[in-house]
Amino acid sequence: MKVSELKVQDKEIVVPGDVLADGMEYLPASGTYREDNRIISARLGLVHVDRRLIKIIPLSGRYMPKRDDIIIGKVIDITIGGWRLDINSAYSAMLSMKDATSDFIRKGDDLTKWFGIGDYMVSKIVNVTSQNLVDLSMRGAGLRKVKGGRIITVNCNKVPRIIGKGGSMVSMVKMATDCNIIVGQNGFVWILGTPENEAIASEAIAMIEENSHVSGLTDSVKEFLEKKTGRTITLSIPTNEEAAGEFAGESNELH
Repeated sequence: MKVSELKVQDKEIVVPGDVLADGMEYLPASGTYREDNRIISARLGLVHVDRRLIKIIPLSGRYMPKRDDIIIGKVIDITIGGWRLDINSAYSAMLSMKDATSDFIRKGDDLTKWFGIGDYMVSKIVNVTSQNLVDLSMRGAGLRKVKGGRIITVNCNKVPRIIGKGGSMVSMVKMATDCNIIVGQNGFVWILGTPENEAIASEAIAMIEENSHVSGLTDSVKEFLEKKTGRTITLSIPTNEEAAGEFAGESNELH
């Protein structure tokens, strides 16, 4: 029996047609396919090897809405029934009055009393239809309108790297800069702090996005933040509750 062989390294950049592994020990996942005994890349991206599974993380592409994702959206239109949001996707999303607030809203009320054009909000995707109609909800812990600060846009495929294992990467940026940061799974990131610290946090996040495939990135970002802020940073892995708050923006991480 032929011994299986991994042909690439984790986080290596590959193109369509590259052979990733030989043999049946490894299993194809997202962005890959099997041809005879070989696993082959179907797209441009970064290899991610998880035990026996091999998948490709795309380097580019618009956000594809998925149910239960926590995202940040921008109000771009107000209709009779609610608000339409830009969610950094080819598809906009709808937030209905009943899913936006527990307040009773009378027919004909001025909806700008709740959310106006240009407002950003943290919300949850509750439904995506086969026609790519996206429904949002503001009912849940940490789901709310965000005020002040700045919004930056990152490649949605790089969000897991920006968050880091157990929320470790973004927590390090928050600790170093004293900024509140919420990373939407759609690639919109909200940062709130002093103007100087917001700029440092934005630069750090851009550094993570640009170098997401580079090994030793955590140490590089730590060195950058220590140089910029003059602080000594101790690396730690957040608890599960803290990590969940990186998406939902729960109060234990905000001040």
